[in-house]
Amino acid sequence: MAELSTIARPYADAVFKRAVETDRIDQWSEDLQALTRVVSDADVARIMENPTLSREQRLEIVLSVMGGEQLQDEVKNLVHVLSENGRLDALPEISRTYDDFKVNHEGKIDVEVTSAFPVDEAQRDLLADALEKRLGKQVNIAVSEEPSLIGGVIIKAGDLVIDGSVKEKLNRMATDLGI
Repeated sequence: MAELSTIARPYADAVFKRAVETDRIDQWSEDLQALTRVVSDADVARIMENPTLSREQRLEIVLSVMGGEQLQDEVKNLVHVLSENGRLDALPEISRTYDDFKVNHEGKIDVEVTSAFPVDEAQRDLLADALEKRLGKQVNIAVSEEPSLIGGVIIKAGDLVIDGSVKEKLNRMATDLGI
């Protein structure tokens, strides 16, 4: 999936810059999410996998399902460029990356916390306060449990990853010992 995120990033960056220029940040987010729903739909995906379809036919399918006449010209252009480059499959990742840019632009950041044990509200608030101070942004925390971590937490905030899990510490120790 790293390859797909590498492909998606420049598209998302260009779209986001244009959205800021035209003051259409929320509208672009909605359009990208709608496009993602279309290309992720099982029936559409099955049709799009047909090897006999040309890129132009794939483009027409996406535009027709989206209601092409109602789409802004810039959205149609994006779909056209993605189709020409055989990158329609990158739309979900483009949308996700765009939304990351949007949240960052708004002075917010989504943080994923994976913990070996349940995190109560007081711990969540302490963690949010500490991360807001460190990152200088409003933090939206999503917490999940992963008992295989043994103890500790893994924090992912954008490109920042803090792995304070016991499992990772044991893996580093094993590497240091040559095991």
